[in-house]
Amino acid sequence: MSERDPWEYSLYIPNDPRAVTVCRRTLRLILTLHGLIRLADTAELIASELVSNAVRHTKGPAALRVRRSSGVLRIGAWDTDPEPPEPGERWEDLADAEGGRGIALTRACADVWGWQPLSRFGNRGKYVWCDLTAA
Repeated sequence: MSERDPWEYSLYIPNDPRAVTVCRRTLRLILTLHGLIRLADTAELIASELVSNAVRHTKGPAALRVRRSSGVLRIGAWDTDPEPPEPGERWEDLADAEGGRGIALTRACADVWGWQPLSRFGNRGKYVWCDLTAA
């Protein structure tokens, strides 16, 4: 497999706060094995925020998906809440806030982000994603 070949991994997780650590460490390993360690810190931060939101704000299972295609690394989290994510405040306005930083942090770190309705295994839900184009 060459560096230019696209790849994708999905990690399905239970609704458990420990899953955030499992996702973060799994993502770092994936990026290391694909020679993208330089993106690991930013990617881990984004994945942690997305998966934390999925676990914190829903009662069902969730999933982390990471793929690389055409020089773009896409990180996303699926959860069982079909409601769109709040667009979030501007990062600068959240300096003293105790919550609500997830999407703002994702927006600040990623080149682009979005969401879409997505059902999995009979569960309605959504997929929140972001792209890092330096991949």
